[in-house]
Amino acid sequence: MIGRVQDHLEAIYGFTCEARAEVFVVDTEAAVQLGATGRSDEELLVHESGDALEMALYLSPALLDRLKPYEAGPLGYLLDGDLAGYCQVAEGVSHFLYMAHTAAHGRTVSLLELEAQAEVDKFAICLLHRWGEGVGAWAQELLTRLFDRVSYRDKLSSQERWRYEEANRVSRRFCSRMMGHVSGRRLDKLLADLRYAYRLGAEAKLSHFVHGG
Repeated sequence: MIGRVQDHLEAIYGFTCEARAEVFVVDTEAAVQLGATGRSDEELLVHESGDALEMALYLSPALLDRLKPYEAGPLGYLLDGDLAGYCQVAEGVSHFLYMAHTAAHGRTVSLLELEAQAEVDKFAICLLHRWGEGVGAWAQELLTRLFDRVSYRDKLSSQERWRYEEANRVSRRFCSRMMGHVSGRRLDKLLADLRYAYRLGAEAKLSHFVHGG
């Protein structure tokens, strides 16, 4: 499942990452030792030492067990059966892939930028799994479920709460603009806009998500 998600994200954004997310997955004990908060089924753990960047990806055993029945079948069944679970895995892989991509290009990334890109990635990957007849209704359902029908953990700090809410707001603006490409079935334009935004960094990305241009 983890490898399939990475393959799909790389296909959407038109690049290949040598590092494979599944190789960096750690169990609960290792995640705690590396500083995981334990508040989520998904966490990317990052440590910088000089010019070196070390990463580990925690996906809880309970989450992965939930998705095992869907691993061999079409992803359409998974989107119907456990969209939330799939999106948690997609978010973890998104964080890993984006961090690796930005590091390879020698730039830093903010937590807000990382979260906002993950929200766009979840929308894009779920949308494109069902590209074709009826995709307009599916896209509208995704907008509602991923951006409107959301809640936040009670134990978040005020700064964390702001970051998640802001990531939701800016990424929703961008994904809403993509609906024109969806209704017009313009896959080439959709991919071009997704790829352009992905390669922007820092404030330029967040500004583009909100305002376009």
